[in-house]
Amino acid sequence: MVHISFWFMTMILILGGSVHTIMKYAEALVVAPKETGLKVNADKTKYVVMSRDQNARCCSKIDNSSFEMVEEFQ
Repeated sequence: MVHISFWFMTMILILGGSVHTIMKYAEALVVAPKETGLKVNADKTKYVVMSRDQNARCCSKIDNSSFEMVEEFQ
């Protein structure tokens, strides 16, 4: 008997006390699924940064994939 599972995630929230911590979690989220043959669709992946630092940015490029930063989620 063969079991096949498909994963579909619509929203994931990553929280952290520093940009370094968030980058570590985001990279794990992108790299780990590759071990099972899955991948993150960079064309559909967007991120929002909420920080007291108005210039804060993170996660725009992970593992050769670029992600779009947006001001808010719809």
